[in-house]
Amino acid sequence: MFEGLTESLSKALRNLRGMGRLSEENMAGALEEVRRALLSADVHFKVAREFVERVKAECVGREVLKSVTPAQQIVKIISDELEKFLGAGDSGLSALRPLKIMMVGLHGSGKTTSSAKLARLLAKRGLKPALIACDIYRPAAIDQLETLAAQAGVAVYSDRAQKDVPKLAAALEARALADGADAVIFDTAGRLQIDEVLIEEIKRLRGLCNPSEVLLVADAALGQEAVNVAKSFNDAVGLTGVILTKLDGDARGGAALSIKTVSNVAIKFAGTGEKLDEFDVFYPDRMAQRILGMGDVVSLVERAQEAVDAQEAERMSQKLRRAEFDLEDFLSQMRQIKKLGSMGSILKMLPGMGNVKVGEKEEAKMRRTEAIILSMTPAERRNPKILNARRRLRIASGSGTQVRDVNALLKQFEGMRKMMKMMRGERGRKMMEKMSRRFR
Repeated sequence: MFEGLTESLSKALRNLRGMGRLSEENMAGALEEVRRALLSADVHFKVAREFVERVKAECVGREVLKSVTPAQQIVKIISDELEKFLGAGDSGLSALRPLKIMMVGLHGSGKTTSSAKLARLLAKRGLKPALIACDIYRPAAIDQLETLAAQAGVAVYSDRAQKDVPKLAAALEARALADGADAVIFDTAGRLQIDEVLIEEIKRLRGLCNPSEVLLVADAALGQEAVNVAKSFNDAVGLTGVILTKLDGDARGGAALSIKTVSNVAIKFAGTGEKLDEFDVFYPDRMAQRILGMGDVVSLVERAQEAVDAQEAERMSQKLRRAEFDLEDFLSQMRQIKKLGSMGSILKMLPGMGNVKVGEKEEAKMRRTEAIILSMTPAERRNPKILNARRRLRIASGSGTQVRDVNALLKQFEGMRKMMKMMRGERGRKMMEKMSRRFR
C-alpha cells in the first residue's frame, strides 16, 4: 500500500547526501518533497504540515554524527515521528474479562470478515470467543458470519426473529457467557455517520452491553475521509481503536498516517488480505520502518515461527547437509514458503527490497513449478533420474505445461543438487573460505 510514499520519501532523502550539518536552508528542498509525498499519499493536509514542522524542529542545528550520514540521521528522526503519528504505545486490547468488543463502521468496510478474523486471533491467544450477529439489515449478513465462524472454529450466536438490536445483543451475549465464552464480539450493521437513527441504535447497544472495546472498521482506501468517519463515530460512541482493512490493496496510505493524529484513535489491527489468517496486530514502529523502505524483519520472523513446522525444518536441514534433497522436499519447502504469504509481501519485509517488484509472472512461475511436481508420482519425485521422455510428456500434459518447462525444472533442480554436494565436507569448507577472502 505504501509503495508510492516509500519511493517519494526515498527520493527526497537522497537530496541530503554529502551534508556536514543539518540546517533549515539545506533541508528546505528535501522537507518540501516529504510534504508533497505525504499529500500525494492522501495524508490529511494538517497532518502533513504538522509532521514536516516537527521533523524540521528535530533536525535543525543537529550535528551530524561521524558514524552516520545526514540522510541516515534524518531517516531516524522521520522514523521516530512517523511512529508517533501512527500511534506509538497505543496498541493492545483491554485486559477485562469477559472481553466485550463492539465492531462499528460504514457499509462494506469489512466488519463481518474482520469480526471473524479477530475471533480467530483471540482463540489463538487462548480465549474462548463468541460472535454475536447484530446485523439484521443486510441480506445474508448472519449467514456470512456463520460461515466465517465455522471456518475460524469459533461459536456464533444469532436470532433471526428479534428486530430490536440492543435487546438482541444483550440476550445473545447472556447465552454466550452462559456457554463459557470469555470474549464476545458484536458484529453490527454498516451505517453512515450521518444516519441518526442507526447511530442512535449503536448508542443504545453500547449503553446496554457496555463493551470494553469499540473498534471502528475502516477501509484504507477511504483516504482522508477515513479520518472524518473515525471522528464522527468517536463522537457518537467513544471509539477505543481502529481496524484498518485492505492494506494489501492499492490505497495510498493516507488513512493510516492521519487517523491517530486527527481523531486521536489508535489503529490496533490491520487486515492484509481476504483470508482469515491475513490479519495482524498493528505495530506503529514496524509500519514506520516499512514506509521508509527499511523492511519489517521482526514481523517476518514471527510469521515464519507461526507458519513453519520446526520438526520439518530440522528434518530438511539434515537432508541438506547430506545432499539428499529430492523433489518431494522441494515441494515441501515451496509450501512452507507459501504459508508466509506472496513473494511480493515477503520481499517488502526485507530491508532494501521494498521496491523490488514481484508480479503475477513470477507468482505464476511458482504455481507452474508446483503443478509440475504434483503431476509426478512419489517414486519420480524421490528419484528424478527415472524420468524418461515418455514420463516427461505425461507430466507436462498433467500439469498443463510444456515438456520444455519440465526439462527446465529438472535441470535447475539437478544444478542445485550438484551445488549441495560440492558444499559437503572439506571441499565445501575451502570453497567458503575462498569466497570469504574474495569479499574482504
